[in-house]
Amino acid sequence: MAHMKEKQQNILIIGAGLCGSLLALRLGQRGYNVTVYEKRPDLRKVDISAGRSINLAFSNRGIKAMKLVGLEEKVTSLCIPMNGRMIHDTKGNTHLSNYSGREHEYINSISRGDLNALLLDEAEKHKNVSIYFNKKCVSVDFEKTTALFKDYNTKKEFIEDADIIIGTDGAGSILRKSYYLGKKFLFSFSQEYLSHGYKELSILPKGKDGYRIHKNSLHIWPRGSFMLIALPNLDGSFTVTLFLSYNEGIYNFNNLDSDEKVLEFFTKEFPDILPHMPNLLEDFNNNPTSALGTIKCSPWHYKGNTFLMGDAAHAIVPFYGQGMNASFEDVVEFDKVLDENLGNWETIFKTYEKRRKKDTDAIADLAIDNYYEMRDHVANPIFQEKRKIEMALEKEFPNDYSSKYSLVTFNENLSYSEAMLKGRAQDKAILNMLADKIIDLTTDLNIVLEKVEQETNNILEEDKIAGLK
Repeated sequence: MAHMKEKQQNILIIGAGLCGSLLALRLGQRGYNVTVYEKRPDLRKVDISAGRSINLAFSNRGIKAMKLVGLEEKVTSLCIPMNGRMIHDTKGNTHLSNYSGREHEYINSISRGDLNALLLDEAEKHKNVSIYFNKKCVSVDFEKTTALFKDYNTKKEFIEDADIIIGTDGAGSILRKSYYLGKKFLFSFSQEYLSHGYKELSILPKGKDGYRIHKNSLHIWPRGSFMLIALPNLDGSFTVTLFLSYNEGIYNFNNLDSDEKVLEFFTKEFPDILPHMPNLLEDFNNNPTSALGTIKCSPWHYKGNTFLMGDAAHAIVPFYGQGMNASFEDVVEFDKVLDENLGNWETIFKTYEKRRKKDTDAIADLAIDNYYEMRDHVANPIFQEKRKIEMALEKEFPNDYSSKYSLVTFNENLSYSEAMLKGRAQDKAILNMLADKIIDLTTDLNIVLEKVEQETNNILEEDKIAGLK
């Protein structure tokens, strides 16, 4: 392993999704020999979204990765800026809640398929990168650094070996399953599902490239224990996702078992959007209801042989719009470790995990926080007051104040774990002071900023003393 400099290293990547294709591209740029196996067909040749796409919210951490591989401009052309959340109430009234008080800070809607196709195209431009489709990983022998695959076309099984195997094979990772079942080392694993699932629906374009609802927003219909969201696509359509309990509440996935009930539910809860969804029943009946879960595990590697990255190492729920951004940031952080010339893969994997794990744990927890915020709190008056104060602070003091959302989404050089600690303390400080009537929307902003900073520091200090930090 001392000869890593020679780059004759053969790297096998399992999974050509967003993380795997970006990793293949970056390692290809660095001169490694990279082979990628993907179980699905090539998405550039067949349409395989099948109601599981959840449009992606692409923001600064993801853009940082695109800069690293030189694709920033190409990706920007696939993006639709979303400046804020357009909140819809049950009467069809809307109000826009901006993501930031700073004009240049917004998130982007991007199609998973378009982005994945671009990354595959770019990776394949390197002659040292080969990508194969319709080849499912069956198991990994992490001690021998070999993987068993099944070819869906020929139905034959075959074994591949490599210097290292990286599993970017998503939440259902076979490499992670091999660690878990292998019982060769102490492997910790947790998987927690929300009691809610999701179903993907759609709003079709209005004529050619026209949008039926406001284009540059992330639309939310918050309803307390459930919600609907919609993100714009380049062709004028919107990808709509219903987040709903499997078996609790008046309406849930288990009891919406007839067309009448589905229509009754939408008529009552989402009357303003129903006229824009003539294809509602078709989507509802044809698209799967899928689970939402958080996966944490450790270690992410076995010796210097095998290694997990992206959702395979840390799957999260989609409510912060950071799943893909976090996986892309994995590649950026991994690249930094490679720059340090640590000499062997085991040291590289250990160093990377030691730095990265606390941040992927933090974004997993933040995403659960945001789930409650989106479906419930955004409709709460004290929460709306807090957002207004934060927007005013960001506008007035663009260099001195950032909300928790901004810290996580727009401050790509601040780690997720630091953003979480500071952001949570700030939220607590503002909500406490609003509740105690120490500040309100009429208070001088200089005083508000001073009080918020002071109270945030007090909370951080208390948390530190209490051992929460």
